[in-house]
Amino acid sequence: MPRGFFITLEGLDGSGKTTQIKRLASWLINRGHEVVTTRQPGGTETGDKIRAVILDAKSGPLAAMAEMALMFADRAQAIDEVIRPGLAAGKIVVCDRFTDSTEAYQGGGREIGSEIVLELHRLICEGLQPDLTLLLLPSFGASLKRARRRNDRVEAQTGRNEGRFEQEQDEFYLRVWQKYRAIAERESERVVLIEGDLSIEEVHEQIVEAVSSRLMTRRGE
Repeated sequence: MPRGFFITLEGLDGSGKTTQIKRLASWLINRGHEVVTTRQPGGTETGDKIRAVILDAKSGPLAAMAEMALMFADRAQAIDEVIRPGLAAGKIVVCDRFTDSTEAYQGGGREIGSEIVLELHRLICEGLQPDLTLLLLPSFGASLKRARRRNDRVEAQTGRNEGRFEQEQDEFYLRVWQKYRAIAERESERVVLIEGDLSIEEVHEQIVEAVSSRLMTRRGE
């Protein structure tokens, strides 16, 4: 059976990834594809426990290296339990965040640097790379405002506060935003940058165009 196709969505919290993943999955299913959707951190029983530690605003302080190690522990479990089995079954796997997030948030935001993140990716993830990464990058100010507003809404609805990162200062998020742009420039063949304060429909149209193009190219290989 041919290997499946691995798509990741990246961006600051509040960039609209969750909405776009739902729309993309529906679009793919309507065209006859088998789709697996997952997220990081989370997406497995072990990953959800790790997510609670990393994102819960009530969690105690985490050393930057500990935070990064937890991210990769979650990722290793997701690869073993969800991503590789999905790809082996010929499915399209759509994942909310992958190693680019760790490079942006821990490498950039926490100022650990890219080198150690990429080396851990090579060792722990055995170099597994997405076939296509869709990087949603609205303006910095719009992303930050939407992220904080969304977290307040989720807490009101569920009682869970996953806003530990949203408590960071704007300077932290600016470093994350800038690192994402650097990743897009470095990985231009894999990463499709969708930037600007676009409507949900405009973003979806650009995503569909990028995914259609890559799947068509793959069929022609």
